[in-house]
Amino acid sequence: QVHVVESGGGLVQPGGSLTLSCTASGTIRSINDMGWYRQAPGKERELVAAITSGSSTNYADSVKGRFTISRDNAKNTVTLQMNSLKPEDTAVYYCNARLKLPGSRYEYGYWGQGTQVTVSS
Repeated sequence: QVHVVESGGGLVQPGGSLTLSCTASGTIRSINDMGWYRQAPGKERELVAAITSGSSTNYADSVKGRFTISRDNAKNTVTLQMNSLKPEDTAVYYCNARLKLPGSRYEYGYWGQGTQVTVSS
């Protein structure tokens, strides 16, 4: 069984910072890409940032220069450092881990439960 758990959301003023963390645990053979997505009310879920097992990164244009994604492969953890936050960053942030289970050659995507980020004065 695999669990993906996020932490670190909350309320912050515009211009502030937050750090989101996500850990994948359970019986895992390997983890490939990990990423953060967000979904605002009335909008579709969108990719915020992703990172490969080799630490190559990809960012949405709207967060480039403000957000930084990183990972610790030994701890199966991915972190999203969010700076210069704007009200339009308000959303539920979800962690996704694409991983392989022992004995399987297939890759599966696992989602966390989401953590709320609210940027407001």
